Amino acid sequence: MLEDSVTQDHGAGGEPMRDLLDEHVLPRFAADGQDDVGLAALDDGAVFPVGEQAVVLTTDNHVVDPLQFPGGDIGRLAVSGTVNDLAMMGATGSVALTNSLVIEDGFDLDVLDEIFASMAATCEEADCRIVAGDTKVLPGDDVDGLVMNTAGVGIVPRGEHVSDAGLEPGDKVVVSGTIGDHGIALLAAREDIDFGADLESDVAPVDQLVDLAREAGEVTAMKDPTRGGLATALNEMAEKGGVGIELAESAVPVKPGVDGAGEVLGIDPLEVANEGKVVFAVSEADTEAVVSALRDHPKGTDAAVIGDVVDEHRGRVVLDTGVGRRYLSEPVSEPLPRIC
Repeated sequence: MLEDSVTQDHGAGGEPMRDLLDEHVLPRFAADGQDDVGLAALDDGAVFPVGEQAVVLTTDNHVVDPLQFPGGDIGRLAVSGTVNDLAMMGATGSVALTNSLVIEDGFDLDVLDEIFASMAATCEEADCRIVAGDTKVLPGDDVDGLVMNTAGVGIVPRGEHVSDAGLEPGDKVVVSGTIGDHGIALLAAREDIDFGADLESDVAPVDQLVDLAREAGEVTAMKDPTRGGLATALNEMAEKGGVGIELAESAVPVKPGVDGAGEVLGIDPLEVANEGKVVFAVSEADTEAVVSALRDHPKGTDAAVIGDVVDEHRGRVVLDTGVGRRYLSEPVSEPLPRIC
């Protein structure tokens, strides 16, 4: 049950956000058609059949502090985040984006040009185009620096989109690389903390990884572990799929610098956002081929099998820590605000 006002927890991607949607949004707008994947699915995008094809549509707001950080900036984040949401639904080709800006009065034009250049380079990397947009300028008291909204549209053959709820018992859980990179790198840059390691965001389009994985084997579900990190992504997949997930902590790839920084800060990397990784549920028979295909790509060199999809403890994730087992819950609030 919500209180009388919105808090930052409602934007963190976990249970409070779902409560907000369940109580105030879905009752008014979630009327899906028989062949649609619409708002009620709470997936990474919507799917609308049109003849033999289907249109995939997604939209996202981006607020990040700082706007430029090791490994990327708000422009690369906006393009990658929207391309990745489309890719999670299987739409990896013929992608077009819109981009709307809310800019603070007095914003440095040189910085804006650097961000636009980064967006253009990321579009080229993802083979997509920005085709429309809008700009508003507000006083500094009304907006902090720059806010971006990016919407994206792609095409998939009708009936061939991928859901985040398609996991089946017996599937293996595969992650495309190290987790926690984006959030920890952003925090270090924001607070100017030297952890004695080179920390960089993983922000990147993952459409090519999705194509490689689906060409190599049967992918039953996909999700990008953004807000709330791997913990939230897996819990949402388990709950929506009506299955359990057993996760081996020792199998989850984490960079030593991210692990060390998380330990110092008391932050679990499993709960920290990524912006260039994919969680796949893969048919057991095809797991080796999928992991091999991912590792052959520069963005997937650390791909790993991290768990199993099971019939037991449906809707929950069980974490094997090596010394015991416990439920892995999703964070109630975002441990690192303004990261995506």
